[in-house]
Amino acid sequence: PPSTITVQNSRIDVKAPVAGEFQEDPRIFFAAERTALAWNRTALALMAFGFAIDRFGMFKTILEKSDKVIFERPSFWVGLIFIGLGCIFSTASALQYRRVVKTLRPADIPRYYSPNLAFALNIIIAGMAAATMVYLFISDF
Repeated sequence: PPSTITVQNSRIDVKAPVAGEFQEDPRIFFAAERTALAWNRTALALMAFGFAIDRFGMFKTILEKSDKVIFERPSFWVGLIFIGLGCIFSTASALQYRRVVKTLRPADIPRYYSPNLAFALNIIIAGMAAATMVYLFISDF
C-alpha cells in the first residue's frame, strides 16, 4: 500500500506502508525546497525584466536626444515596480519556505543537508533587488 501524508497540529507526517509506523521521508522537504527555488527563479526574472525596461527607456531617451528628467520616464517607474516585485516575491518565498521547514520532523531532513541554503539564497536575492533599486535611483540623477 502507498504511504499516506497527514497534517496534524501544523506537523507533516508520512505514514509508511509497513506496520503503520512513521518513517523518514525527505520528499516533502525537497518539494518545499524546489518550490522556494522556483519562486527564486521567478523573482530573478522579474528583476531582470525590470532592469531591462529601465535601461531600454534610458537608451531610447538618449537616442531621441530628449531632455526628460529620470522621473518623467515611465520606463523608470515600470522597471522599478518589476524589481520591487522581485524583491517582495523573493522575501515571501524565503519566509514561506522557513515556515514549511519548521513543520518537518528532523528525521525528514536528510543528514548532512542544510535546510538553510534555499532560505539564505532567497534573502540574498531580495537584498540584491533592494540594492539594485537604490542603484537605479542614484545612478539616474
